[in-house]
Amino acid sequence: MNYGPKPWQQTQWDWRAAGNFICGGAGSGLIVFAALSGASGIGMVSLMLAGLGLIGLGLLFVWLEIGRPLRAFNVFVNPRTSWMSREAISATLLFPAGLAALLIAPGFVWLAAALALAFVYCQSRMVHASKGIPAWREPLTVPLMIVTGLTEGGGLFWLAAAWHGAGSLLLMVLFGALVLTRALVWRAWRRRLDASAAPRALAPIDTAGRALHLAGTWLPLAAIVLAASALLGAAAAAALMATAGLLAALAGAWFKFTLITRGGFNQGFALTHLPIRGARR
Repeated sequence: MNYGPKPWQQTQWDWRAAGNFICGGAGSGLIVFAALSGASGIGMVSLMLAGLGLIGLGLLFVWLEIGRPLRAFNVFVNPRTSWMSREAISATLLFPAGLAALLIAPGFVWLAAALALAFVYCQSRMVHASKGIPAWREPLTVPLMIVTGLTEGGGLFWLAAAWHGAGSLLLMVLFGALVLTRALVWRAWRRRLDASAAPRALAPIDTAGRALHLAGTWLPLAAIVLAASALLGAAAAAALMATAGLLAALAGAWFKFTLITRGGFNQGFALTHLPIRGARR
């Protein structure tokens, strides 16, 4: 690796870190949609367990990335300043809350949804805290990561709607609003990167952005509009919503994977004042 003024790709976070952000965001969004849907019985069980399973899978990726896995409990020791510690604590509280919603009282589902939102917020702040990487430290990265996670979770919710049967017109509209909001936030975020991010970082980000807009925004929005209209039967509408959910979730996952693994170029060394021999201080 050549260190110097030219930006270079970070190597600390790889596909395993990306997997944590992808699975954690999607699992959190799925739990939120499960709470909003009012599902019960086997439907709620399947949605909650799927959401918790995705979050657990993401944390497993992080555990595999640790150089000394047996020291993983050290992540809990610094919640005052570390967003990774806060992520771990919110996850530790989320799992019993989710299980309590299934085994004790359905009202715990709202506590699980609140903790899921806290979890995805902590994840977004973890990315933003990497101040040396322009594409990550941009303030709009926080809302972009949050809305992407919720959109992915909503996509998985509609992909599985045929099994849990808890879909509604209100959730359909909410999912469409999230899809559109994600695209708008991405555009504003991308415009702000022009002044700071390296061209080698922007190239893969733009490629993933095109997929995010075409396959992850316009096609799902068209499917949602058709499904919400009275022009189609129930089976066709369900198939359209499942397709929209799948496309929105895959596009979001690909964007986050690209952002972490290929868009993580730092700014290089920045020397604002160079010493000149013979010049006055």
